[in-house]
Amino acid sequence: MAAEAITPDADSKARRGFLLALGAYLLWGLLPFYMKAVAHLPLAEVIAHRIVWSVPIAAAVLIWAGRTADFKAAIRSPRTIAMAALTAALISVNWGIYVWAIAVDRTVETALGYYINPLVSVVVGALLLGERLNRLQIAAVALAAVAVGVLTIEGGKLPWVSLALAFSFAAYGFFRKTLPIGPSQGFLLEVLLLSVPALGYIIFLIATGQDHFVSGSGTDTALLIGCGPVTAVPLLLFAFGAKLLRLSTIGLMQYIAPTMVFLIAVLIFDEPFGTTQAIAFALIWAALAIYSWSMLATARRATSVRAA
Repeated sequence: MAAEAITPDADSKARRGFLLALGAYLLWGLLPFYMKAVAHLPLAEVIAHRIVWSVPIAAAVLIWAGRTADFKAAIRSPRTIAMAALTAALISVNWGIYVWAIAVDRTVETALGYYINPLVSVVVGALLLGERLNRLQIAAVALAAVAVGVLTIEGGKLPWVSLALAFSFAAYGFFRKTLPIGPSQGFLLEVLLLSVPALGYIIFLIATGQDHFVSGSGTDTALLIGCGPVTAVPLLLFAFGAKLLRLSTIGLMQYIAPTMVFLIAVLIFDEPFGTTQAIAFALIWAALAIYSWSMLATARRATSVRAA
């Protein structure tokens, strides 16, 4: 049977999905600038406001999309609530490490973390889901391991920031798949659960005069409120864009944000980037090239089978 022609409607959806996902990755790529702007504020306060101000945005999008029925069903399920609590904890750890790393001039390490994240996800899939790795994937993972080894030997310790970001996000992605609701509903549920302790912490800070929201300057107040949109908007753009794109397209686009973060760290934040770091990143980029080639080859074979 001949392959079906791509319809104008499908082409339009793919284009819309690409633009939505591109918007998400560009915003994520520029996020270090915002995190640098709030670096003078306490980490816990920034994370708390990131959570609380994400809630109204996520809720508004869910209402606009007409998916409130799914969300109401989810909050009546104890299992869904428990799984959402786990994924919420994982993403909050990821956010915390990311914000802290940029504040203390370790942005290059955050870029490395998100570069190796897809390779960590492959390993997680193999170990926990029994997924088989092909030879190219094994080679890519091996190169990434060598890169981590190079950084460990040079620094005398594991590059824990990069590894913590990669593994926490890979674990988030793994457990997020178990939630029987869509990405926008899941995000709202996660930030709602996190908003209980976050709002309590903000109220405590205000009551004791330790906050920067009421007691601080107008600039600090605006920056803390802005933590919500810079968190929620790219996540929601990605959620809607990913539904309209092939997995292989998303797989290649995911390198946009860490590349932007890497360039910002080295060229604008002027963070140190010596020979050892250059060797490690070269190994990671080679690993990602091999991994991407493997992913594209798999996608082509799947397309050929469907077209047969």
